[in-house]
Amino acid sequence: MKPMIKSMTGFGRCEAADGSRKMTVEIKAVNHRYCDINMKMPKKLGVFEASIRTILKQHIQRGKVDVFITYEDDSEHTVCLKYNQELAAEYMEKLNMISRAFGISNDVTAVGLSKYPEVFSLEEQDTDEEALMKLIGQAVSGACEKFVEARIAEGEHLKEDLRTKLDGMLTLVDFIESRSPQVVSEYQERLTAKVKELLENNPTDENRILTEVTIFADKICVDEETVRLRSHIQSARTALCEGGSVGRKLDFIAQEMNREANTILSKANDLEISNKAIDLKTEIEKVREQIQNIE
Repeated sequence: MKPMIKSMTGFGRCEAADGSRKMTVEIKAVNHRYCDINMKMPKKLGVFEASIRTILKQHIQRGKVDVFITYEDDSEHTVCLKYNQELAAEYMEKLNMISRAFGISNDVTAVGLSKYPEVFSLEEQDTDEEALMKLIGQAVSGACEKFVEARIAEGEHLKEDLRTKLDGMLTLVDFIESRSPQVVSEYQERLTAKVKELLENNPTDENRILTEVTIFADKICVDEETVRLRSHIQSARTALCEGGSVGRKLDFIAQEMNREANTILSKANDLEISNKAIDLKTEIEKVREQIQNIE
């Protein structure tokens, strides 16, 4: 199956039940440069944290992820009453010692003795960790699947939006490429007219004018920049088609696009090209903002 573009924002929820036990897992995420997973769950489940993280990382590569796990057990036998006979015997021994030492009667009763610390205590019964991990695995995996589905759905919207923006950038590049030769021609016309005006009836040095025009054309030439821009735009489109975790790759491509746009703007000696270069930078910034949402 072809990898899909995924958004870094998403939500997934799943419940898994086993008799009287129920596990509920909720996952939500927002943008983040790396994979940052934070979990909130009952202390009793802390022993399973490493296993839970392993499952999560099979589905999540980037994003600030919050995982909430709740556990309910309606069983009537989750705790038992424990009687510490050795401690009770030690209490009685010490009480008898006090009785003999002070010549007083030891009138402690069974009920009274039972109230001494730790004679009776409530203790949770041993948990079947294998069965509990199986229940956790079902809930976490189910929540991950829903979470990934939400990310893919949002990722498809981002993909289409980015494609539209990249098409718009190509239109701007087309204009800059078509306008650049016109700028040179217009410069040559202005320069020729100015020289003729200054020299009046004297012969015009056509070679000198051509030299000046050549220097000007070389100074404002943005052919290399537009070629590289087209290449970067195509690379971005290819990455979107390939799918998968391409957020970092697209971010790098967008940085390179911005570099070329800056160079075009610095070379521009024409208002129309300057305006289009500014539009180009604006679109690239919009692309970069959207890319931050991609895993």
